[in-house]
Amino acid sequence: MKSTIILSLSLYSFGAVNAFTPVQTTWRSSALSASTEPAPLFIDETRDSVKNYYGNELQTSDDLATNACCTAGAPPKYIQDCINNLHPSTVSRYYGCGLCLPFYDMEGCSVLDLGCGAGRDVYIASQLVGPKGRVVGIDMTTEQLDAAREQKSFHAEKFGFDNTEFHQGYLESLDDIEALEKGSFDVIISNCVINLCTDKPAVLKACYDLLKPGGEMYFSDVYANRRVPQVLQDDPLLWGECLSGALYWNDFENMAIQAGFSDPRLVEDAPITIENSDVRDMVSREGHGAMEFYSATYRLFKMDDLEPACEDYGQAVIYKGTIPRAASGWTLDKGHTFETGKIHPVCGNTWYMLHNAQVKDHFEFVGDFSRHYGIFEGCGSSMPYSKSSESGVAPTKGEGGGCC
Repeated sequence: MKSTIILSLSLYSFGAVNAFTPVQTTWRSSALSASTEPAPLFIDETRDSVKNYYGNELQTSDDLATNACCTAGAPPKYIQDCINNLHPSTVSRYYGCGLCLPFYDMEGCSVLDLGCGAGRDVYIASQLVGPKGRVVGIDMTTEQLDAAREQKSFHAEKFGFDNTEFHQGYLESLDDIEALEKGSFDVIISNCVINLCTDKPAVLKACYDLLKPGGEMYFSDVYANRRVPQVLQDDPLLWGECLSGALYWNDFENMAIQAGFSDPRLVEDAPITIENSDVRDMVSREGHGAMEFYSATYRLFKMDDLEPACEDYGQAVIYKGTIPRAASGWTLDKGHTFETGKIHPVCGNTWYMLHNAQVKDHFEFVGDFSRHYGIFEGCGSSMPYSKSSESGVAPTKGEGGGCC
């Protein structure tokens, strides 16, 4: 029987999406395997393995053994223009699964890039935030940071300003990095990195603390349709290739909620097939050929007013069409694309997200929170990712969860 392992890549797409959004979940008291505190020896061995893989074995993206960390699709023109300004060595040492930057005017924003590697996304964001903004890159790998810092003066001269900095440290111990002040960042980004961390809840909690009120974590990572078994977690190659550390999607959403991010929003996902025969055969041989891996982009907002579920207050919004490069419409997440000039009913949480400082001037807001009409129609609890099939048939209505 042919074994197929599914993985989804975060795409460079900003167009309309199907009416779909991640579901709201409540934290369960049962222990989650993904959040169990790992033994110190396991942490050290995993970190050393990842350090060696990304610091020594990988020299360019061509050295990757699987396509789990490769980007599908071309970036939009304004991002490609930024990439064209980068040093060739910075571009070649990029291993992420898609650019992770929110699609609005980021001028003057403070941005933190977790697992910045050789600095590609840092230097892209540097151009977008401008001279009044700040971009900080964090990585644990000396070789990658050396490569990033080596091109710092090149990019400062190319851009006409220097607003970047790089620091070494573990994402599980962000509190130990003195340059990171709590409540100081507008946006935190990362790209296929958190799955490499041995204490993911600690990373999410630290990110929540580092964000300003109203700030957001906007990132891509690898997830699975079930909890990754120990035999796969113990494989060094699969760790480096971003598969062993993949979180079961429901564990991730629960972790995010526990960290303070009340309403995780899925932005996009796109399943592909891993063609590497060694990886595919090993997973199937261990009896886990039905596992599916996805690289999905999420946005997590730091907002005290967000509720655990989508509640209906009879509200609506109208997008003005004024966000740069989004004259026809603008996408908040996979379930919310706002066409210019059209009245869109929204739940209370979506209303709050759009009322955030970065985008609120681009919307008209109808209604308030004075009257409650119950749960917003469409909330569900099934896996939020778009499944593929060998027949190529898309999921039918009702196969996925929905909200708003």
